[in-house]
Amino acid sequence: MEDITDSPFRSICKRFGADLVVTEFVSSEGLIRDAVKSKVKLTFGEDERPIAVQIFGHDVDSMQKAAEMAEEGNPDFIDLNFGCPVRKVVKKGAGAAMLKDVPRMLKMTDAVVKSTRLPVTVKTRLGWDSGDQPIVELSEQLQDLGIAAIAIHGRTAVQRYGDRADWSLIRQVKLNPRMRIPVFGNGDITNALVAKERLEQTAVDGLMVGRAATGNPWIFREIRSYLETGMIPPQPTIRERLEVLQEHFRKSLEHKEERRAILEFRKFYSGYFRGIPSFKPYRMELMKATLTKEVVKILNGI
Repeated sequence: MEDITDSPFRSICKRFGADLVVTEFVSSEGLIRDAVKSKVKLTFGEDERPIAVQIFGHDVDSMQKAAEMAEEGNPDFIDLNFGCPVRKVVKKGAGAAMLKDVPRMLKMTDAVVKSTRLPVTVKTRLGWDSGDQPIVELSEQLQDLGIAAIAIHGRTAVQRYGDRADWSLIRQVKLNPRMRIPVFGNGDITNALVAKERLEQTAVDGLMVGRAATGNPWIFREIRSYLETGMIPPQPTIRERLEVLQEHFRKSLEHKEERRAILEFRKFYSGYFRGIPSFKPYRMELMKATLTKEVVKILNGI
């Protein structure tokens, strides 16, 4: 969710019903070396609380220092990313690559938990590949080190985002009588019906929604309504989609320099108008726009 779950988008997701949000993941090495891009990711608004700063890295000392620096920004908790399967992260031994070195993962978690007064959570996967899925035992080990909660993506690192997420092992973690901390499930939560089904099947304490929220903050409203009332609210109208998109774009321009905001915002257009065939010509124009006035003109013409 890099370049997606930034402050503008998180604030919108919160408004539509997300219970808590997590920052884009922050490189521990970048943070301790005072990299501007890493430090910017630590910023958030009060309307985004409760919020976690999500950090990743391969070096225990660097992660400990990064957690201490993140704490200075006063988030509600620190989240350790042991689940990102992106090649440029994995090849540095970080993210999901930590599943190939569980002793280091445990040592890192222990160091971070001891270095901060904030609750520490972990996001990870079932294992490295189909032949190495230690998540049931690993979750218990991480719990014993003092983490406050664990979120598990129902795929291995090798699967990345292919195949269907397997929630059976997530269920085993949750039903393990030795587990005392909250267990959250992640993977293929695409709508309210799926969300309710996963909760009922696994008894997890909560769900993490990732890619399905891109350009679709209404998914949180839909899930909350269905769980609480059994009713799914109507899909947002084209007018509502456009109003929220424009608000999101304005916030992005306030948060970033113009060129970066315009380029990164291209990831959201398909989501905001998913399922509306007449939008394709507008999307093609928006993907070519390089100036704010061009984007505004196109959106005003919809």
